[in-house]
Amino acid sequence: MSIEVQQPQPYDIVSDAVMIAGLAGGAFEANFNYRVHEGHDEVTGHFMAGDGVGGHGQFQVTADVSAAAFSRITAFVEVFHVSAKDGTELDRQVVQVLLGRLIVPGYTTYLDYVVRSGDTLWQIAQTHYGNGSLYHRLVSANPAITDPNRIRPGDIIRIPQGA
Repeated sequence: MSIEVQQPQPYDIVSDAVMIAGLAGGAFEANFNYRVHEGHDEVTGHFMAGDGVGGHGQFQVTADVSAAAFSRITAFVEVFHVSAKDGTELDRQVVQVLLGRLIVPGYTTYLDYVVRSGDTLWQIAQTHYGNGSLYHRLVSANPAITDPNRIRPGDIIRIPQGA
């Protein structure tokens, strides 16, 4: 059996309804599991996939993580199946994501912003959040920013939005 997770993609910013989708199968029909965790708490579930003749079928499930007591911005979405023989997790696929509500209260979506000459994260945070000291939200939402003092014109950064 095999699993291909197509959504979410690495470092996607996710809401409390984490959409997990892709292809899975290699059996008539099989039970697969998912787990969303960040080291302290986790949300788990399962789904069926296959095409009825041993091929692969699409899957799409939503993991409701609104009740999870997540405390870290980075979380992991895992999809796997369990061996009937010994209970081990097989073909596990792991995707690292960012939990939007821990970046911006009431997270709903994000905007793409193209950095212009002279821009700073402080200035961008001031414009979008009304407070330059919230630039850390931009750093959290953009793992490619390794030095907050160095953004370049043409860079595209994500600006998380709350309700």
